[in-house]
Amino acid sequence: MIATKSNIRLDKYLNEELDITRSKVQKLIKEDKVLVNGKGVNANYQVKEGDNIEVLSELNFDIDVEPEDIPLDIVYEDKYLLIVNKKSGMVVHPANGNYSHTLVNALLYRFNLKGGNDKSRPGIVHRIDKDTSGVMVVAKDEKTHELLSEMIKEKKVERIYLALVDGIIMHDTGDIDAPIGRDPVNREKMKVTDINAKDAFTHFRVLKRYKNANKTLIECKLSTGRTHQIRVHMEYIGHPIYNDPVYGKSKKTTEFGQFLHSKSIRFIHPITKEEIYKEVDVPKEFQDYLDTLESDI
Repeated sequence: MIATKSNIRLDKYLNEELDITRSKVQKLIKEDKVLVNGKGVNANYQVKEGDNIEVLSELNFDIDVEPEDIPLDIVYEDKYLLIVNKKSGMVVHPANGNYSHTLVNALLYRFNLKGGNDKSRPGIVHRIDKDTSGVMVVAKDEKTHELLSEMIKEKKVERIYLALVDGIIMHDTGDIDAPIGRDPVNREKMKVTDINAKDAFTHFRVLKRYKNANKTLIECKLSTGRTHQIRVHMEYIGHPIYNDPVYGKSKKTTEFGQFLHSKSIRFIHPITKEEIYKEVDVPKEFQDYLDTLESDI
């Protein structure tokens, strides 16, 4: 949209123009989903007449999410929270045209989830990409949701990922310290950039090198949780995730998607104060492919 007013805060301007609350506008701005003249700005930016304002969201804040009887692999559950082993190919919550068959639809069929301001993602405190498999924690009530969200923000939840990447990584370990922001050319992608970016830090260690297949199996630990972080960082160092349709070397992919798996999660329970640790195996498709690589050694 082209601004028709001047000297008005961006959040107030969009609140009036789009008829959504200022808090929701501020959330969009914080998530880098509002651009002014192609750049990210703060909520207090003073709009100028003629500014080109882009809102990268369908603004579906009040979606009525229907419960669906979809099989789930729940690896831990108590009164306050649960840990799910999400299948590759399943979207976490309704958004951007995916309003059914998501993890939230499946969870609502079994649980009365509460927590969070967005009705489309009750109980969700963090997410993993559609084609990434593995563990994620879900809150059952408002208090647990608030406490878990704060723990994730303060880096008190440890998550370890497994990834199969293209190429042979010669170093046994590595640290990638490179800021991530939205790709100015393709707004659906992220990239390492200094423009409107946030700090991002990934530590990895090599588990196995498959020299005949020119691939490396690695374990990754995140110190930050940026969108597509592992996928972007591994592409940045020249070793993209195998079969990644967005950041990979080849666009020819299998139905399985990228070979990236959330292997384990560890944290102190926000209510009971017990240590919770859960680890899950990679999906069968992932393991079967690793087995074929083993046979080629």
